[in-house]
Amino acid sequence: MSNHSALILLACFLAVLVAALTGAEAGYLGRRDHATYPAALTRGAAAFGATLLLFASVASTLIHR
Repeated sequence: MSNHSALILLACFLAVLVAALTGAEAGYLGRRDHATYPAALTRGAAAFGATLLLFASVASTLIHR
């Protein structure tokens, strides 16, 4: 595996890790706000998806420079 491939895999791993932590935090905070479990899960899933979308758009912008 080349250094370039390893760096891309590391960046993808970090993006998914940050997105998962953001989703978990949003779900936890939703539950602390007395939301039902499905509502808190929906908040967490939306935060996870939005974070991955943000990482993808930043990566796309950086690639096409």
